[in-house]
Amino acid sequence: MNKNIAKAALDYHAQGKPGKVDVHSSKKCDTEYTLSLAYTPGVAAPCIEIARNPADVYKYTTKGNLVAVVSNGTAVLGLGNIGPLAAKPVMEGKGVLFKQFAGIDVFDIEVKTKTPDEFIAAVRALEPTFGGINLEDLASPDCFYIEEELKKSMNIPVFHDDQHGTAIISGAALLNACELTKRKLSKVKVVFNGAGAAAISCAKIFMRLGVQQKNILMCDSHGVIYQGRAQGMNKFKEPFAIDTKKRTLKDALEDADVFVGLSVANAVTPEMLKGMTNKPIVFAMANPDPEILPDDAKKARPDVIMATGRSDFPNQVNNVLGFPSIFRGALDTQATTINEEMKLAAVHALAALARQDVPDSVASAYANKHFHFGPEYIIPKPFDSRVLVNVAPAVAKAAMDSGVAQKPIEDFEAYRDSLEALGSASRGFVRSAINRIRTKAQSTNSDVPIIMFPEGFSPKVLKAISSVQKERIIRPVLLGYPDIIREKIKELELDDLMDVPIVQPSLHKDYPRYVQALYDQRKRRGVLLVEAERLMADPYYFSAMAVKLGDAHGLVSGATNNYSNCVRPILQVIGTGRGQVAAGVNILLIKDRILFFTDTTVNIDPTAEQLATIAIYVSRIAQYFKIEPRIAMLSFTNFAAEFASPKKMREAARIVKERHPDLIVDGEMQADAAVNPALVERIFPFCEIKNGANILVFPNLDASNIGYKLVQQLGGGELLGPFLLGIRKPANVLQRTCTENDVFNTIVMTSLEAQAYTEM
Repeated sequence: MNKNIAKAALDYHAQGKPGKVDVHSSKKCDTEYTLSLAYTPGVAAPCIEIARNPADVYKYTTKGNLVAVVSNGTAVLGLGNIGPLAAKPVMEGKGVLFKQFAGIDVFDIEVKTKTPDEFIAAVRALEPTFGGINLEDLASPDCFYIEEELKKSMNIPVFHDDQHGTAIISGAALLNACELTKRKLSKVKVVFNGAGAAAISCAKIFMRLGVQQKNILMCDSHGVIYQGRAQGMNKFKEPFAIDTKKRTLKDALEDADVFVGLSVANAVTPEMLKGMTNKPIVFAMANPDPEILPDDAKKARPDVIMATGRSDFPNQVNNVLGFPSIFRGALDTQATTINEEMKLAAVHALAALARQDVPDSVASAYANKHFHFGPEYIIPKPFDSRVLVNVAPAVAKAAMDSGVAQKPIEDFEAYRDSLEALGSASRGFVRSAINRIRTKAQSTNSDVPIIMFPEGFSPKVLKAISSVQKERIIRPVLLGYPDIIREKIKELELDDLMDVPIVQPSLHKDYPRYVQALYDQRKRRGVLLVEAERLMADPYYFSAMAVKLGDAHGLVSGATNNYSNCVRPILQVIGTGRGQVAAGVNILLIKDRILFFTDTTVNIDPTAEQLATIAIYVSRIAQYFKIEPRIAMLSFTNFAAEFASPKKMREAARIVKERHPDLIVDGEMQADAAVNPALVERIFPFCEIKNGANILVFPNLDASNIGYKLVQQLGGGELLGPFLLGIRKPANVLQRTCTENDVFNTIVMTSLEAQAYTEM
């Protein structure tokens, strides 16, 4: 190991609280009353219910979301038999991955046992506590016996990841590599180097995918496993002993289509690869150093499709693509086991995902490197959030279809939504908006909104539109020069956008009508006819006029231009609603709360009247999402207005209450009091806001912009917006720093806004 990495890893594990895991309570226990519920006497109630009905353990405890990662330390990574104590950092790390990628809680358990039967007895005794068992780093061949016996005797999923995880990921890679090279699995000749747990499991899953057993040659440290060989054999290798005269790995690789390495570094030479067939498939998965380095393999065989276990090379066979999502699907159906059908479902789901377009959110996790299906990308990346949403439902459905699910999923669309929310609160929020748009369109038998994009040439806008197109919730119109935009679409390989309308404003049939409309609207504000012609050739003005006149339902801009330049055409052409004030709102999702921050983008120093109007408008948005609005007028003081700014906020609260007596609003108040119910109850019992404010109205643009960005960065919140308020028709402006994901979210919310507008 590199010395710098080793030191950094030691510092990482030792700094602060030693180790990598922690235990947090999911319920508050900070008062005498909540203590009585969490423990004695209240805790007796769920105990009694579980005693009456054992299945209620899933209702009242963490069992349904708790996995044990269990090891005896006999085969840890590439370190061998280092014992249970030295294995603990790896098991803690596995727990981190379960939580990070699937929201599953883990206790790592390292057991000191002398025999496989002792290990089996120890794990078997854990069944009441856990919803599943992940066996880790067990030496072969004992691992086969251990898993087999535990699966026979336990009524919860038992999964040896070193065997099946690698098999599932490499199975997906094999499907896609064969797809690219036009191979039929039934004809593929596969050579394995290594005959341990992972290799045998890979071979078995390859056969279930269609590889013929007669076409598999397996090698171990003694060479090819052939019929009649006595040295180094056991009952697990025996099924792979075939009648062949080949004795060495070099012999085996002659005319082979696929090499699968689960052995040791440098086991394969460039010369060996030269004997393989055209477009050889090489999975060199020894860690940390593969059987052959990709650069060496490509020099010998430029046509090779290569995968390794390393993150610094393309096509990493990483088990994190499998076990978190597999357990998620198994736990959510309360499956009694993880069977072959569930494993194969995971294989096919991963393979299918790799063939889909890859969003920029994945690229951003990999130094902005972009991926698309091909020899350098045959399996998804570990930090692709779509893995959970694709694999877990496939596994859950397979559990149901194969009869091992005790709690079937009733609504898979809702289940996928919950998985999106699990990985990201904002994705869950946006997913609910998407479903709302679809449901409304279906129930009213109406078309989805037409949304215009003045920046039709922007790659992140085009990619976001491509992703939204799959949801079928908008009809996009791109503005700009058609040749340039179509070339960009072709370059980005966004084939689904080839039929999207592209409008060059000055050549469009409605251009003269729009020019006249702008001139009529602004001729008494200094706009001459020639100026109207010039402005209407601008995509920003053209799209705004299309929305104003009802030829489009909304627009999204700002990805490539500064905010003020994009807002100006919207305000001048579409304008504000009657009695409304243009303003910006950001939606912040933090922990289990949704907060609305306003005004974050438009008004530098709004008046009390303007603040009240903005607050009322935001309250309607909250109500639209079925959230009870609780409005706090923020200041630097609590209910002691002596200066201009606090007085303004107090007056704003009064105006809101005067216009809408039913709304919960108070202020002036400091931000901590606004969001902390305990503080209000203790010091300000007269305050109307009892359960924490969810609409935070700031006295000026400085405060609001600084406030939401600090909370987002330091509080770990997820941000949506900004969104424009008070405009007559839907139009939203992005920040130039936006990502593809931000554009996607804004398009969805604009479509929802457009649909809501038609309901008025």
